[in-house]
Amino acid sequence: MEHHHEHHHDMQKETALHAHSAKPMDDHAGHDKHAGHHTGDFLKRFWVCLVVTVPVLLLSPMIQHWAGFHWRFSGDTYMLMILSSFLYFYGGWPFLTGLVGELKNKNLGMMTLVAVAITTAFGYSVAVVFGLEGMDFFWELATLIDIMLLGHWLEMKSQMAASRALESLVALLPSIVHVERDNQVIDIALKDLHSGDVLLVKPGEKIPADGLILEGTSYVNESMLTGESVPVQKQKADKVIGGGINTDGVLKIQVTGAGDDTYLQKVIKMVRNAQGAKSNTQNLADTVAKWLTLISISVGILTFVVWYTGSQSLAFALERMVTVMVTSCPHALGVAIPLVIAISTTLSATHGLLIRNRTAFENARNLTMIIFDKTGTLTKGSHEVQAIIAQDKQFSDDQILQFAAAIQQNSEHHIAHGVIRKLKEKKLDLWPSTDFTYLPGVGVMGIVNERKVMAVGPNYFKQESQAVPTIPDQVDQATDTVNFILVDGKLAGLITFADSLRENAAEAVAALKKMNIKTFLLTGDNEKIAEAVSKKLQMDGYLANVLPHEKQDKVRAFQEKGEVVAMTGDGVNDAPALAQADVGIAIGSGTDVAAETADIILVNSDPMDVVQMITFGRATYRKMVQNLAWAVGYNVIAIPLAAGVLYPTFMLSPAMGAILMSASTIVVAINAKLLRVQ
Repeated sequence: MEHHHEHHHDMQKETALHAHSAKPMDDHAGHDKHAGHHTGDFLKRFWVCLVVTVPVLLLSPMIQHWAGFHWRFSGDTYMLMILSSFLYFYGGWPFLTGLVGELKNKNLGMMTLVAVAITTAFGYSVAVVFGLEGMDFFWELATLIDIMLLGHWLEMKSQMAASRALESLVALLPSIVHVERDNQVIDIALKDLHSGDVLLVKPGEKIPADGLILEGTSYVNESMLTGESVPVQKQKADKVIGGGINTDGVLKIQVTGAGDDTYLQKVIKMVRNAQGAKSNTQNLADTVAKWLTLISISVGILTFVVWYTGSQSLAFALERMVTVMVTSCPHALGVAIPLVIAISTTLSATHGLLIRNRTAFENARNLTMIIFDKTGTLTKGSHEVQAIIAQDKQFSDDQILQFAAAIQQNSEHHIAHGVIRKLKEKKLDLWPSTDFTYLPGVGVMGIVNERKVMAVGPNYFKQESQAVPTIPDQVDQATDTVNFILVDGKLAGLITFADSLRENAAEAVAALKKMNIKTFLLTGDNEKIAEAVSKKLQMDGYLANVLPHEKQDKVRAFQEKGEVVAMTGDGVNDAPALAQADVGIAIGSGTDVAAETADIILVNSDPMDVVQMITFGRATYRKMVQNLAWAVGYNVIAIPLAAGVLYPTFMLSPAMGAILMSASTIVVAINAKLLRVQ
């Protein structure tokens, strides 16, 4: 597994154990069968078997006859049998062990069907070598094993990506923490931290555990944990959450929750539970294979009994039974789903959709509701300058911006970034400044062009026991953050900021409505902002001030009402809800945690990709159904012919059965390729 930081070794080791103890998100019946075989093992066996298949084909009389050459030597039949024996035991091993597993679980499926077919073909062919009248099936056995190994590798590769969500969550915490002991600050490992310890967290550092502030004032960015888009001012007696980022001041914190008691660990537990709860989805192909297995075995045995108890010889009855088994073995069914999956996964990636959970992607066609997080999902997650309003006639709007940028250039606050972006956008000069001072909980100040300049929020005026200046009516205080610019103690102007909507957000919501899919806003932000965004985008509803565990509860509540729900988000706060939803969609610009918890990742952070994902999911599912219909349809016709229902007018030979089987596979492959055209 990939580790984000080497110094998380101990916690990651523990987390990895948790991750492995939970079932993978894409787990289903088909994969329980070959869970013991690593994805790479199937690929290695495929390449080895493919090499050995070449001499098997060259030594097979049927292939020599078709190719128009004759190559015989003493002991060639035994050489053919030895090579085929290797293929049967080495290449067929995953299917033979899968057969045992399915029999133990009383859940017959693809593994049983493949194991029965290769065992029947191998046993009959060996009997032919030692004198039984008939024709061997060694080359059919070889190609059957090759195709099945390749098909299972394609399926596992696209479906069994292990979730690294829990390790990503742990990576939010620092490995070394500063603790005050015996009147001096020492560094200790995070795992040695206990409740009651006093921490020192410097500007720019992550807060390692939940706690109460004893000393200091700072802005703390908790957006990754709570969804609140703006860094929150924290001072003495305020609570802080482990995983938050201390932006500017120095904080002394008394730990109230360490280890498993932290808020972050509770989020981890919710993610694990939600992932495990939806890991039992059974793939459609497994169901089809189960029935096909039962039918094939039944028809094969019935064929042998009917012919042998009739007027035919043992050799004839055995040949008919083996022909049924080989003909009905699902070459086409084996690649029908994996091939569509491989193609759709590649196509999706080239269009900015990374699919982690195939089952969820296929279920996207059934969605009735999509829940959107606000910050970073429908909005850009960065506070942009909305308006610059000069309040003193001696200054222009551009000069107000330049004064603000001059002192904000030394700050890491979200407002500072917005001001600098606006200055660059307007191509204005960045004035130099000196004597930069951070005013905790208030703003910043410095000297610009020999004048004292301050950029402050409303708290400054309260602190100075002054009335907050009147804010012009054009400013929407429900959605905008206001920053006051003072020059030499007098109000020179103000700058407003808002988290701007993504360009395609409205178009995406409108498109989803046309598809009869409801849209709902779920955010940790305040009521006024949530209402404003929801109305502007004409969504079906919103919920504000929602905590992470409540988001998961809301998703579950909608599901209990019969809704098929997709959750779209980008933060740790969204992780439990992403895992709970029928389809979890992460915005690519968001955190690794959201991406590792989600079923689908939108690399381009474009809300319209949600619409494309649903459209493409529906097209992919149609291809799967078409391929399954063809694969099953082939068997409906081929099995009776192989059993000899038209004998003596027409009898399907083992060779012709194998050709039909190959032709069926080619048709399925071509149909899967057509997904590219669509």
